[in-house]
Amino acid sequence: MTMETLEFQAEARQLLQLMVHSIYSNKDIFLRELISNASDALDKLRLAKLQDGLEADTSDLHIEIEADAEARTLTVRDNGIGMTRDEVVELIGTIAKSGTAELLTKLKEAKESPELIGQFGVGFYSTFMVADKVELVTHRAGTEGHGTRWESAGEGTFTIDDAPDAPVGTTVTLHLRPKDEDDALYDYTDDWKIREIVKRYSDFIAFPITKDGESLNSMKALWARPRSEVTDEEYHQFYRHISHDWTDPLEIINMKAEGTFEYEALLFIPSRAPHDLFQRDARRGLQLYVKRVFIMDDSKELIPDYLRFVKGVVDAADLSLNISREILQQDRHIQMIRRRLVKKVLSTIKDLMSNNPEKYATFWREFGRAVKEGLLSEPDNHKPILEIASFATTHGTEPTTLAAYVERMKEGQEEIYFLTGESRSQVENSPHMEAFQEQGYEVLILTDPVDEIWVDAVPDFDGRKLRSIARGSVDLKKDEEEKEPEGDFGPLLGFLKEKLDEQVKEVRLSHRLTTSAACLVSDSDDITPALEKMYRAMGQEGPRVKRILELNPNHPLVSGLRAAHERGAEDPALPDTAELLYGTALLAEGGDLEDPARFAKLLADRLARTV
Repeated sequence: MTMETLEFQAEARQLLQLMVHSIYSNKDIFLRELISNASDALDKLRLAKLQDGLEADTSDLHIEIEADAEARTLTVRDNGIGMTRDEVVELIGTIAKSGTAELLTKLKEAKESPELIGQFGVGFYSTFMVADKVELVTHRAGTEGHGTRWESAGEGTFTIDDAPDAPVGTTVTLHLRPKDEDDALYDYTDDWKIREIVKRYSDFIAFPITKDGESLNSMKALWARPRSEVTDEEYHQFYRHISHDWTDPLEIINMKAEGTFEYEALLFIPSRAPHDLFQRDARRGLQLYVKRVFIMDDSKELIPDYLRFVKGVVDAADLSLNISREILQQDRHIQMIRRRLVKKVLSTIKDLMSNNPEKYATFWREFGRAVKEGLLSEPDNHKPILEIASFATTHGTEPTTLAAYVERMKEGQEEIYFLTGESRSQVENSPHMEAFQEQGYEVLILTDPVDEIWVDAVPDFDGRKLRSIARGSVDLKKDEEEKEPEGDFGPLLGFLKEKLDEQVKEVRLSHRLTTSAACLVSDSDDITPALEKMYRAMGQEGPRVKRILELNPNHPLVSGLRAAHERGAEDPALPDTAELLYGTALLAEGGDLEDPARFAKLLADRLARTV
């Protein structure tokens, strides 16, 4: 093929401009990114040989750095998997669509912070912070013929051509900008500077990184070294390498199992949620090694989905080197490791809750919504998950644990009360809250979408049933004499049930209302409106569930409506009033009117008669 000049994707051009204009003060990280990419390429070649039978020489996998002070070039070379021409265009000419807009916004805002460069898999572009031209020559292992040469000055276009004599692997050559220490732009051909960067960021890389034939890194697996021999900075750099997150992890977890089945694990709990935590196509899972040999990235079999934010490495001693994902799903040793990892992660979070409340608060703020998904997927872990969970509550502004809630329960209270909704203010102002607030009962405020589902999957906590205050009947009256005789309202209740038959399944007097005229409640075994709406959004259209209309017998509107009905049940205004009563109850809980225009007209007509 002949030489082509192609344009970068629009988002890639924006990113290049940010890099060219040096938005980061720490430009050293470009070398860290190139070495990380080279390490990934070496891992992929070894995997292709192990799992796909690719014929390749993997006896001397390495990364080579070559500096030429006179020519002002820095070259990073690997003998890894390499790329085809199409792969070069796809991987370097474009950025993955997921999160691109968010990436560019955050990069512009970050200014002095490098943490976003690697997070979105665009580390290669960081080379344009230090170079005014970048050349890449690559040849894909297992392909016949020539390789590919890519070249760009970072100004919106790149050229791509054949490279007839390119060896297998990838070589990146940077034509460095002039040294400018005032702008933190150092001379990256200096031997001491290269050594410093490799030692700081890439010492743990599992392949030799050489310069002039000398190895610059120790290649020691951090998970195999005692915790006392590894500095926090070494752990942090390793975390950044595997996670592409440039913030420090919130917590480090070391594990080692010996005996019939041996494995080592090094796990990290991040300090912030990734941008794609709730995206289905996000990368998740742990790295799997066997006897220090990298086997698999993103192994979902090692960690459940609700802990998908956990990053790290598991190194097993007794697995086959050519184990497949299909075998992993059935392997009993993997299942055992998974159970132990889950137990360790949950116990670590529980320790944070007890011993480091500030760290725990950060964890729950960032990942609590994901963790609660485990209440649906892992019934055996209900108890440990609930023990580390926190919830907003009417008791105060700070979240509470269920254990703390139980300690504060009123004498005689047998259940844990909760109410779901879209926001705290909506829940706090719900008519369902009125009697509970008046009588001092604490109510959990659950506003995450997953809350609508898990509360039905969890029967109890510590023997206390979880109870929605918007479902079933509620009677918080202290004195039987305080109850309004239902018989006085019987005719009105029957009338309303007849007129609202298409909307409600029952009309009854309420013991949960103190100031509102009416509210809608679900029957004990019915799904909530929010859950019904959620299912419809997922394309699972089912029959509409009718709810119960409860009336406050002490409200002037309800008592006046009863009197009007007694005076003349055939009054033509009564059906409209019934419709308005139902509509206001629906709106008060944040529901959607089926016919907003009709409701507005009824209300306007009624108001017109009062002025």
